[in-house]
Amino acid sequence: MKKFLDEDFLLQNKTARKLYHDHAKSMPIIDYHCHLSPQQIAVDHQFQNLSEVWLAGDHYKWRAMRTNGVDESYCTGGRPDPEKFAQWSATVPYTLRNPLYHWTHMELQRYFGVKDILDSTTASRIYETCTAMLQTKEFTVKNLLRKMNVALVCTTDDPLDSLEHHIRLKKDGFEIPILPAFRPDQAMNVSSAENFNAYVRKLEALTGIAVSSFDDFLYALQSRHDFFASVGCKVSDHGLEEIYADDFTGSEIDAIFNKIHSGKGLNQTEQRKFRSAMLIHFAEWDWEKGWVQQFHLGALRNNNSRMMQQLGPDTGWDSIGDFSQSRALAAFLNKLDSDNKLAKTIIYNLNPADNELMATMAGNFNDGSVAGKVQFGSAWWFLDQKDGMIKQLNALSNMGLLSRFVGMLTDSRSFLSYPRHEYFRRILCNLFGEEIENGELPDDIDWVGSVVKDICYRNARNYFGWQSILADIS
Repeated sequence: MKKFLDEDFLLQNKTARKLYHDHAKSMPIIDYHCHLSPQQIAVDHQFQNLSEVWLAGDHYKWRAMRTNGVDESYCTGGRPDPEKFAQWSATVPYTLRNPLYHWTHMELQRYFGVKDILDSTTASRIYETCTAMLQTKEFTVKNLLRKMNVALVCTTDDPLDSLEHHIRLKKDGFEIPILPAFRPDQAMNVSSAENFNAYVRKLEALTGIAVSSFDDFLYALQSRHDFFASVGCKVSDHGLEEIYADDFTGSEIDAIFNKIHSGKGLNQTEQRKFRSAMLIHFAEWDWEKGWVQQFHLGALRNNNSRMMQQLGPDTGWDSIGDFSQSRALAAFLNKLDSDNKLAKTIIYNLNPADNELMATMAGNFNDGSVAGKVQFGSAWWFLDQKDGMIKQLNALSNMGLLSRFVGMLTDSRSFLSYPRHEYFRRILCNLFGEEIENGELPDDIDWVGSVVKDICYRNARNYFGWQSILADIS
């Protein structure tokens, strides 16, 4: 019987072990999409205890605790940190076969060298040990990134963000580039006239541009797009239920903007047309600057209205949605491609039923101009686990070129999430190893090992255009 979480965790044969230990393990991490706090990086934040770094803001853990019957006061409430940790520790044994069980123990091992199983009997000792380590200089935020061999981080930032922390980090000479990503979801959210106009007023105040028309609105937003580029941004991102690709005319969008800007609500058709127009403009700006555009599709958010009202968004009340994705996505990409304005694009899918759909859709617009120009992105959110990763890798392998894949990201708010890259790499190496040992792939470790290194690091470095700031690793 294999020991839990030993050095060959998830590596089921000799070839998989060689691929991981000799080729994947030492590759630096490019985290091109996450929700880490640039402010905490800039000030080199020191976490006071294990609860602060592990439980604050982690809706994955909150959902598990709630399912285990833990009161909300121990999740998002004001209970003392040691009590919150005790409730999480009591929950961990019940997370068997949930990825949280693996992630929890990998994080304890990789950051703190703790190999005990976390439960109620070990909780106090683990909490005290890890908390004491977190209070040393070796465990500041910057050193947590260094410890995990992180080479670059892209945060997720609203167009109204000042980017002051990114600017400070560059000025301070922090050796790990911390770059912004342009996330304009709020700029196209017209479900509420009140909220939209509040956003427009903030945009006016920030840019000094008076917005009285749709053209003014675009001009002000594009000035923010330009500003992001000046701070090193090369990536945009959109978190959407689905792509919007309704037909519209310029006069229609002008009228729709004037209507909502006057304080009147929009009907569903008007909302879709406006969002469709905004997506096209954002995509064209990305193309002009040579950015990579990312689309996270398929989340059905804020389903529990009572808890949404009580706690707000991003607190663990979202699920997989079953939106119809293909026609609108094809129409959107096709319009950009027809105008020769399709930027490099990554499509992330949240519904596993749509994996093959997304993988084949990407292939429709890979025109030979760039290797892997349109990517079927890594398994995301609820699919960011062993089964979900394997299904995404298999769909991509069967319908496209896994060898050109830009690999893993954390999509996390936690500075302890980087072992997820290791988790992905072990799964990847095991897939290749199994097929080599089964005779389905040739026993060419040098070539397959090179492909593994590409997927772990080199493809992303080249795809995003970071050759000048990241090492070329053979």
